[in-house]
Order: sequence, then C-alpha cells, then structure tokens
Amino acid sequence: MPDNRFATEPQAQVIEGDYFDNAERVNGQLAMIGFVAALGAYITTGQIIPGIF
Repeated sequence: MPDNRFATEPQAQVIEGDYFDNAERVNGQLAMIGFVAALGAYITTGQIIPGIF
C-alpha cells in the first residue's frame, strides 16, 4: 500500500503584532466603499441593486 504523503499537517503560524487592528480597519474601509458604491448605484439607476431591486 502506498504511503500517505499528506498525513502531516503544516506548522501553525502565530501572527504577532497589530493584525486585528489592521483587519478591523480594512473591514471598515471596505464597508465604506460598499456603501458609496450602493449610493452611487441608487443615484444613477434609482435601484439599490441594479437589475434585482
């Protein structure tokens, strides 16, 4: 029977520093971009999601 080459798991990486602060900031920025995009779509087409609502 052939050996299972994928039986071992890779070593877990520990993230140090301000990872969670940066992730929260990026999430907020993406939410703002989405809000502005939805607002722009509503202004130009009159629909919240063009073609659906």
